[in-house]
Amino acid sequence: IQEANAINKTSHHVLKYVGGAISPEMETPKLLWLKQHLPQSYRKASHFFDLPDFLTFRATGDTTRSLCSTVCKMTYLGHENAETDGSIGKWSRDYFDKIGLEDMVQDNFVRLGTRIRPMGEAIGTGLSEQAASELGLKSGISVGVSIIDAHAGGVGMLGASIQDTTEVNFNNRLALIGGTSSCHMAVSMKERHIPGIWGPYFSAMVPGFWLNEGGQSATGALVDHIVFHHHQSSALAEEAKKANLSPYEWLNRRLEQLATEKNIPHLSMLTKDLHVFPDFHGNRSPRADPTLKGMVSGLTLSSSLDDLALLYLATIDSVAHGTRHIIDEMNRSSYEIDTIVCCGGGTKNPLFLKEHADITGCRLVVPEEEEAVLLGSAMLGAVAAGEYKTIPQAMKGMSRAGRTIEPNSDTRDFHDKKYKIFHELHDTQMRMRTIMG
Repeated sequence: IQEANAINKTSHHVLKYVGGAISPEMETPKLLWLKQHLPQSYRKASHFFDLPDFLTFRATGDTTRSLCSTVCKMTYLGHENAETDGSIGKWSRDYFDKIGLEDMVQDNFVRLGTRIRPMGEAIGTGLSEQAASELGLKSGISVGVSIIDAHAGGVGMLGASIQDTTEVNFNNRLALIGGTSSCHMAVSMKERHIPGIWGPYFSAMVPGFWLNEGGQSATGALVDHIVFHHHQSSALAEEAKKANLSPYEWLNRRLEQLATEKNIPHLSMLTKDLHVFPDFHGNRSPRADPTLKGMVSGLTLSSSLDDLALLYLATIDSVAHGTRHIIDEMNRSSYEIDTIVCCGGGTKNPLFLKEHADITGCRLVVPEEEEAVLLGSAMLGAVAAGEYKTIPQAMKGMSRAGRTIEPNSDTRDFHDKKYKIFHELHDTQMRMRTIMG
């Protein structure tokens, strides 16, 4: 965090392309930390890879980097004119000099990558003999330029035809990839600078489009934390086992029963007096504040299984309010998002889907192939192998919409009030910080 703060104080123009402020989750603050705290390891390293590029390096022995990983994580400027043959875009020498990584400039970025290529291209001569032997495959199989896992999910979903539409309007679609953390990705032909939203990143997911990327640092991890650190978690596991259900299925069923017992028309209204602020692991977007903390308002001395179920519901709703906040900021910058295409572990929970639809007011679409990250990777492989000429062609030809969840307008007023409290909790936290000094 200290390294990210130091970088942000430079106000370098490169920061315009990471949402205005760099996150400690990105690579240059990590490189700076490594240089300052583990200088021997830093000096010994021949290459620094983001994970996707390391995997293609291990598969091929080729050090080609991806526009996706370098632009999204390493402050590479994919929209600039190339300075080296065989690359697209360039590194900012002035930026690395100014933040204290001048040695990267001095060695002409050899350790960060001198050949940066778009996704969908094949790398080198394909799978190396060593990798082929380790994987039990044939050497020479085409290996495509890498992509970050969440971005592969975006490729796998955004091009799907929805309700017989033949032309895809990217301006009204958001790809939500929900897991331990969540990514919220939208693309535009125009360069849109949105404070607190990562990017705009040129050609980092869909070629020729600018990517804006929101995110939440802890979503699935937060729900797990709330459920399995509660002192009733053992009792929950026992009850779920008796009913032959997962713990989450049991909680969902119990919430439905509680709504019926209390004669409450919509399940979400069970949390009228219970509110969660979800930034237990800081805020990635759109507040871009890694120092924020989680908050819960409305606890009592009761701590039954029913109380756990209500806290679980309030936590899921708080995550959905975070998604609404991201969408609101994107729509203020000329997006018109009304459809969320979603995949990932969290989206396998019907309560997660229903609450996101109701709270954001967006239609949710789950792709026919729910493992959209793998599908997106397969699309890139198909382009690299020559089955499709372009990534957009593969997106259109290989993805289809599955089920759709429409928002329930009857809950809108309730969720508008909860959304106001969501923002009030943040403001209260800021006031408490000021008081404590």
